[in-house]
Amino acid sequence: MSLQFPEGFLWGGAVAANQLEGAYQEDGKGWSTQDVMPHGIKTSPTEVPTDDNMKLIGIDFYHRYKEDIKLFAEMGFKVFRTSIAWSRIFPKGDELEPNEQGLRFYDDLFDECHRYGIEPLVTISHYETPLHLAREYDGWVNRKLVDFYARYAKTIFTRYKNKVKYWLTFNEINSILEFPFMSGGINTPKEKLSKQDLYQAIHHEFVASALAVKMGHEINPDFKIGCMVLSMPIYPLTPHPDDLIKAMQSDHKNMFFADVHTRGYYPGYMKRYFKENGINIHFEPGDEETLKHTVDFVSFSYYMSTCETADPDKQIRGEGNLLGGVPNPYLEASDWGWQIDPQGLRYIMNAFYDRYQKPLFIVENGLGAVDRLVTQENGEKTVEDDYRINYLQDHLVQVAEAVADGVEVMGYTSWGCIDLVSATSAELKKRYGFIYVDRHDDGSGTLARTRKKSFHWYKKVIETNGQSLFK
Repeated sequence: MSLQFPEGFLWGGAVAANQLEGAYQEDGKGWSTQDVMPHGIKTSPTEVPTDDNMKLIGIDFYHRYKEDIKLFAEMGFKVFRTSIAWSRIFPKGDELEPNEQGLRFYDDLFDECHRYGIEPLVTISHYETPLHLAREYDGWVNRKLVDFYARYAKTIFTRYKNKVKYWLTFNEINSILEFPFMSGGINTPKEKLSKQDLYQAIHHEFVASALAVKMGHEINPDFKIGCMVLSMPIYPLTPHPDDLIKAMQSDHKNMFFADVHTRGYYPGYMKRYFKENGINIHFEPGDEETLKHTVDFVSFSYYMSTCETADPDKQIRGEGNLLGGVPNPYLEASDWGWQIDPQGLRYIMNAFYDRYQKPLFIVENGLGAVDRLVTQENGEKTVEDDYRINYLQDHLVQVAEAVADGVEVMGYTSWGCIDLVSATSAELKKRYGFIYVDRHDDGSGTLARTRKKSFHWYKKVIETNGQSLFK
């Protein structure tokens, strides 16, 4: 049987506003949580934005987006995933009226995409809560954020109802378990945050997400609105039944988020967890009904798998395992300790589709690596990133395997299709892109764009709707 991708498959790339736009206080933009995270998730936030924060300039996409979208079009992108910076639209987050200059920027950005026939796929909240909402309200711990988010979502749904068809409510929503400040704008330090407050904050996000789905479908019935989770297959480290149960329990922590988004209610295993941990989720009147507004599709990031064991002597956390777990002895890892497991992508796609019977969208997948610019014989510069090509090739073949398994997949957007600032480490040397950006962690560089070897490889993949992968 020959492997293939479905007709109309949406090939493209993905970025986040806070990691590439820069212009952190231009045209009325307020400060976001990212503006005070100069070292990513490694250290506590600063009081005010500091010069060592690479995201304040990013790759200056705010002023160079036309040049970049033209390059995406040259690769043949059908879709471009980006996010709207909440604090560009509502600088503090709790205003009644939006910032017109911020709205106009995204008008221009989406118009530029459409010039080339590229569909925008827009994340409403991607790791950048307005800083005022974090400090004044403690982020999503506070129920008031549901209303602030709903106002923001309604504003952008209405404004871009004829320009954006595909929407995601929250980026990697389950990451709030590990990174409450970055993911949920929660100002209380993680070590002082109670499980009660954390899961109440998650409930508020679920309600806000479901409200957005309801509202979006009312504003434009053609909208396709998805959830977005950080996916991570969890394998038992050994065949011991104790390891299997430990893996199942860890898996529940992640699957919980997609379960609520797709089914519209809390699963039994979480009710048990709440009971055993003294957690009592407060439901406002109407919440139960609101949650029934479920998503149209399930989108997810995929970078790695992990293992679990019940044996305390073997519970050594993997260096790059974002959501915990122990390293898999059978897998290699990237320079940042992220274990590379292409088959895990096929596995998780089958798991999601078997569980939900909703279309899937792979909206992040890629390899962060140190790239070196070289000069070719013709005098042009490039990056010989065969390691990235091999990584993506291996993963995309597994996507085709999942399609052959009967999984319905809408599209694939490679993460960081142009080099940007890493969310976890806030470095630029951890590059993902098909396009090299001349900017470095010491702040130097011309910001010039250069096509890598992978640029031409991905162009061919898109041109042939994936058939070049099998030759």
